[in-house]
Amino acid sequence: MSRLIAINDFRRSLMKAATRSIGRSSLSKLQQPLNPASVKRILISRPNHRLGNMLLITPLIQDVQRVFPNATIDFFVKGGVAPILFQEYERIGRFISLPRKHFKQLGQYLNGWLNLRSYRYDLVINTVSNSSSGRLSTLFARSRYKLYGDEGQDLLSDKSDWMHIAKHPVYRFRCALTLLGIQDTDAPVPVLNLKLSEAERESGRKQLATLVPDPSRKTICLYTFATGAKCYTSEWWLPFLSSLKSTFPDYNILEILPVENVSSINFCEPSFYSRDVREMAAVMSHAAVLITADCGIMHLASAAQTPIVALFSVTEPIIYGPYNAGSISLQTEGLKKEAILEAVGSLIS
Repeated sequence: MSRLIAINDFRRSLMKAATRSIGRSSLSKLQQPLNPASVKRILISRPNHRLGNMLLITPLIQDVQRVFPNATIDFFVKGGVAPILFQEYERIGRFISLPRKHFKQLGQYLNGWLNLRSYRYDLVINTVSNSSSGRLSTLFARSRYKLYGDEGQDLLSDKSDWMHIAKHPVYRFRCALTLLGIQDTDAPVPVLNLKLSEAERESGRKQLATLVPDPSRKTICLYTFATGAKCYTSEWWLPFLSSLKSTFPDYNILEILPVENVSSINFCEPSFYSRDVREMAAVMSHAAVLITADCGIMHLASAAQTPIVALFSVTEPIIYGPYNAGSISLQTEGLKKEAILEAVGSLIS
């Protein structure tokens, strides 16, 4: 471990300890209910740069827009992916963005925090309750009404699926609404949604047709990369690929490549590489199914409404599984590959 990583880990643990109690019971001090029609500007805080983590707040964005139809939403984020992911959403305002590398871009980092004070908001929402930066930004932003993410924790046990990382913020938001004097709803939690335009989808369809041997056949996509222990090795993928091809001989196989441009099947199938996440999503939106481990591209495909067979080995599907219709999560430890093939067949039949 490098010295910089060690320092960053220490910083995170110190910040979590220091910010744990920030904002506790803040709503109990408010006597005047919040009128949804009067809310004009909202700040959502999710200072994280990872693709998957940004996509996972799209259900919350949709719910916030449902409750506050007159509001413009600003974001406190990290990195540059959020404006790309949310570009098709209506009533989106500015993005206050922290740099990914704090120490190397300290001036830009400090400026991001100072920019939080530039506007007064009607409501500030921290997306992840245990995020120290999220809690601090909620405290630092100017607004009378602030949701730190732990309001109504005792009410979550009534929801069987509250642990899912995309649903959790929505349920907590809805619990907080009752404390703000706003009637809650039992509507289903919105799914992840990239809101691909028709033009993007059509471009993806045409591009897919140029990548596969037979455009008249349906396509099974593979994404063979993931970070750390979540990644399955070539020794796992290559035998699985052989079984996949023999089980579904009438389907094209297309590998979606990561930004690292590596392949766990040794590039032995047609592949697609792009650094444009919306372009990737548009291509995957026409796949019959995507087979992948737990990763950001899994959530990208989910946000494009692609059926997914998601493979889990070290993380929990109940928390991190793909959240869209027609997807299956499988714990692969001790699971025979035939069970995975059956899951694929159930989605493409």
